[in-house]
Amino acid sequence: MTPANLAATVLSAARAVFETRGLDASALPETATVERPRNPEHGDYASTLALQLGKKAGVAPRELAGALAEELGRQPGIKSVEIAGPGFLNIRLDAAAAGVLARDIVLAGESYGHGETLRGERINLEFVSANPTGPVHIGGVRWAAVGDALSRLLRAAGAEVGTEYYFNDAGSQIDRFAKSLYASAKGEPAPEDGYGGAYIAEIAAAVQAAAPDALQLGEEAALETFRRVGVELMFAEIKQSLTEFGVRFDTYFNEKDLHDRGELDEALGKLREQGHVFEADGATWLRTTDFGDDKDRVLRKSDGDWTYFAADCAYYLDKRKRGFGRVVIMLGADHHGYIGRMKAMAACFGDDPDQNLEILIGQLVNLVRDGEPVRMSKRAGTVVTLEDFVDALGVDASRYALARYSSDSPINLDIAVWTKAGNDNPVYYVQYVAARTANVARNAADVGLTRGEAAAFQPALLVHEKENELLKALGEYPDVVARSAQLREPHHIARYLEEVAGAYHRFYDRCQVVPKGDEPITDLSVARLWLNDATRQVIANGLGLLGVSAPERM
Repeated sequence: MTPANLAATVLSAARAVFETRGLDASALPETATVERPRNPEHGDYASTLALQLGKKAGVAPRELAGALAEELGRQPGIKSVEIAGPGFLNIRLDAAAAGVLARDIVLAGESYGHGETLRGERINLEFVSANPTGPVHIGGVRWAAVGDALSRLLRAAGAEVGTEYYFNDAGSQIDRFAKSLYASAKGEPAPEDGYGGAYIAEIAAAVQAAAPDALQLGEEAALETFRRVGVELMFAEIKQSLTEFGVRFDTYFNEKDLHDRGELDEALGKLREQGHVFEADGATWLRTTDFGDDKDRVLRKSDGDWTYFAADCAYYLDKRKRGFGRVVIMLGADHHGYIGRMKAMAACFGDDPDQNLEILIGQLVNLVRDGEPVRMSKRAGTVVTLEDFVDALGVDASRYALARYSSDSPINLDIAVWTKAGNDNPVYYVQYVAARTANVARNAADVGLTRGEAAAFQPALLVHEKENELLKALGEYPDVVARSAQLREPHHIARYLEEVAGAYHRFYDRCQVVPKGDEPITDLSVARLWLNDATRQVIANGLGLLGVSAPERM
């Protein structure tokens, strides 16, 4: 029995009590909550429902708890219910009800943990969106890992998700990029406000290989060639490095398309219709202060050029026109000031900024070696790139490490820790359980031990305290997935997997699965193999949400 199933049983019991006593059923919540008590001696699960409902129902909480305990005691799978304090319910499951979870997990396979808490939501999730003026740097690497994990989480929770990379191929930064490539090709230093790093020389050489006559053109035509071909080459490299990192986007959206298709004019027209556009000092403005922004924002400058903010408005409108009810944008720490203006912009379009737009801010990440920051890149000069990160840690460790911490916290990742083959390395600790459970299954097969038919599984045999501890941990997985998706926090998955790994190691040390020597295969051996395999499934499912492999051997 999972916590979700037990919570439904508790709520059903509450409905029965309310009906029997003639109490107002409108006081009942849509869902009930059960939690694992800190002290295992207090039971398998605890509920505070009687405390929550007592006042609303006009019944003393402890009296209501007594009625709930009596009703729950009649439900299959519940061994006992005790009342504690002013009305806490401490619930113990019978062994069969607890143990059957192992079978349910194995039979559910990859779908175990998937739910419908976000069913009906269409979410556009934009992340990374690094400018095509250089390789993805360490900040973008964090969003690549966290954003991709979040997209998997949201889908597991039932949402329809479209992942998106916004390709900034218009604007002054592209001009500076083209000038830097052109200067490199001519053997000259980069412009004062240009880009450096060995990659500039590499891309410049690649442009010349693709367009051998580029330097023979006039400066204007040459710059356009270096701009067009250089951006294509740089973005192709960015896409390739992200693909090798296991991150693929549903849509790569070009900013230039917004301009070419007239979508900035369309957005401006929509904002005018809503009554929030005004003219001042020869420029066109959006009155975002009407919705809490610290100042109004220019959409079109007095010289007729569009601002970056105008493109942001057009891009947001484009996403909404494509049918996404919620637009989620993941930005770096240096974009914190964008939240107010973007929320106000959504309101100017007539949207509810709390429902239709969500902005997540990620903090800085540093890669360290021997306590000192790793700052210099082989190709990009002063920053660490995705390539550098993967070279240092590997894909699995990189993705796990970056997704393991709350995005709003800065982190320092020690290369020595994350490349060590030992329990101090969190990803190794979890992946080792994936490999150990696979090894147990192989050893079982070698001696003729198989799970057999599901109907022959005897869950009531799983009575050892370490079996019970592991079962309770496995049962938490669907709730962890739902909560992580709702909070947009994949790090809960990583921390949960480490708890499961610890519970499995304790089970493995105390509960023999595969008979030794001439020992017979028993029904308990079979039951424990189901539990072993259920653990591997949960570990594999959880690691899959983080984009990390579950190896069969290590």
